Amino acid sequence: MQGPMRRRPAAKPKNAGKTIGRLLKYMFRYKLHLTIAAASVIVSSAANVAGTYFLKPIINQYIVPLIGNKDPDLSGFASIIILLGMIYILGVVATYTFNRLMLNISAGILYKMRVDLFTHMESLPIRYFDAHTHGELMSRYTNDIDTLREMMGRGMPNLFSSALTVTGVFVMMLVLSPLLTVLAVLMLILMLYVIRKIGGRSAIFFKNQQKEIGKVNGYVEEMVEGQKVIKVFSHEDTVKGEFERLNEELCKAATSAHTFANILMPVMGNLSYIHYALTAAVGAVMTIEGYLDVGTIASFLQYSRSFAHPITQASQQLNSILSALAGAERIFEVLDEKPETDEGYIELVHIEKRENGEIVETMNPTGMWAWKHPDWEAGARYTEVTGDVRFEGISFGYNKNEIVLKGISLYAKPGQKIAFVGSTGAGKTTITNLINRFYDVPDGKITYDGININKIKKADLRRSLSMVLQDTHLFTGTVMENIRYGRLDASDDDVIKAAKLANAHSFISHLPQGYNTMLTSDGANLSQGQRQLLAIARAAVADPPVLILDEATSSIDTRTEALIEKGMDTLMEGRTVFVIAHRLSTVRNSNAIMVLEDGRIIERGDHEDLIKMQGKYYQLYTGMFELS
Repeated sequence: MQGPMRRRPAAKPKNAGKTIGRLLKYMFRYKLHLTIAAASVIVSSAANVAGTYFLKPIINQYIVPLIGNKDPDLSGFASIIILLGMIYILGVVATYTFNRLMLNISAGILYKMRVDLFTHMESLPIRYFDAHTHGELMSRYTNDIDTLREMMGRGMPNLFSSALTVTGVFVMMLVLSPLLTVLAVLMLILMLYVIRKIGGRSAIFFKNQQKEIGKVNGYVEEMVEGQKVIKVFSHEDTVKGEFERLNEELCKAATSAHTFANILMPVMGNLSYIHYALTAAVGAVMTIEGYLDVGTIASFLQYSRSFAHPITQASQQLNSILSALAGAERIFEVLDEKPETDEGYIELVHIEKRENGEIVETMNPTGMWAWKHPDWEAGARYTEVTGDVRFEGISFGYNKNEIVLKGISLYAKPGQKIAFVGSTGAGKTTITNLINRFYDVPDGKITYDGININKIKKADLRRSLSMVLQDTHLFTGTVMENIRYGRLDASDDDVIKAAKLANAHSFISHLPQGYNTMLTSDGANLSQGQRQLLAIARAAVADPPVLILDEATSSIDTRTEALIEKGMDTLMEGRTVFVIAHRLSTVRNSNAIMVLEDGRIIERGDHEDLIKMQGKYYQLYTGMFELS
């Protein structure tokens, strides 16, 4: 039940009119269905109203005249009863048709909205996901969609049906007895006043209940995630005590909320009975005085029972509709976010080289790539991908008030291994985020094989790069499918070759189903090091010209690191590689090491040169050496 007895407090939309307009655009995709549904609800309401009115002629023309008649003629009575039955059957069919169509319409609309939401979300820049938590985004697909399902499946249909029924009943009540209609309106005003008072108090306590539920859920989630820490420090009793306190607050809030919610319907029911009794008493007096007949008062009493109920029901649905509109606004806010812009026009293509050195584009993977420049006169011209990456005067900040990189200039020649070291927050990961255009630079320029990366299509730029991140994410699927995610058209042999290259083949072979072992919950059935090896294999199968390793071996023990070092060297051979590492032993063989501090490169050179300088790198390395 919605309204005061709803499960969550009603949130009000900021601009209900605009939101309704956008929802109607989705609904108008089902014009024919909506037309049939509207006709069905009109027929359903008309059948209910007409069926009640038939009590008057049945009583006045058949039942009353037949009282005391020893040999009554029931043919007319049977005919009107059959007619009444047909009307109610028509109403049942119309009601079923209406509800069924609205379920189909609402399911179709929500399907389209989810598709639009997910499709648009995939087009949003990384900056948007950095600014919004996963839970906040997921609530669009769960809570907000659920409120819309409730509104479209029940709220709006019931509201429309209630409005038609109340209108029809009110008209018929006026036709039967204007005086008794005035009494019904006065009682209705009293009912609405009670709904406002009790419902308003209930809404306040329901908001408190939702607030306390959020505290309890958040506390439980945090404690479940931190079970190891709790047990290490033996804080079980303290945790249980805090949970009992939060649970007690929730119990108090829930008791208060449901106290008011649970008394509303009995109060409304009793007021309805009082109204029925008053109508019956006044109607009886009017019938005795000759102002009404028995059939009229019988019909009117039935109308009085069906007059207040739809209004009470509609008032309850109103909160549901307001909450759904607020949820729809949140969905449309995401849909209104500007997608990631891409002005690039240069594409990445497979190529073959002929004996004369001519570059020829091909659809088959050859391990050779080129940048394809559109040229309307010559058709196209090609620049071979070598992996030459250069930064020229790059300054960048995730927001205007905090500059992360300050005038960074560097270069990576084809096939070189460039390492970035420095303290947390120095800007190492930011550099790699700029290479693949997760963020665009406001100042300076980044070139890739002499081409400004802004001119390269983002999808093609990122396809030329492969990243192994510190936080490995594995999808639900087999080991084979997770490695193949690096290149979806890779064969099984390609996947196995990549796994061997990353030295992951050995542990994969010992899994229950080998490469067909199913991974769930982000690879929870694997160790952190094994998950990292799969990420390296995923990068290997992509076979890119440029490789980015962001703490790629941070979760691998020293023994495992030594085992994969040869495989990593094979993987990096002939490629430009950017490495971010805190474990300085992994960057010793780099062609150039950049030491960053406070967004600037303070030292650069190979390992031997930096050791001789005895600067920041020397301090970091000797400290690490002593610790090891």
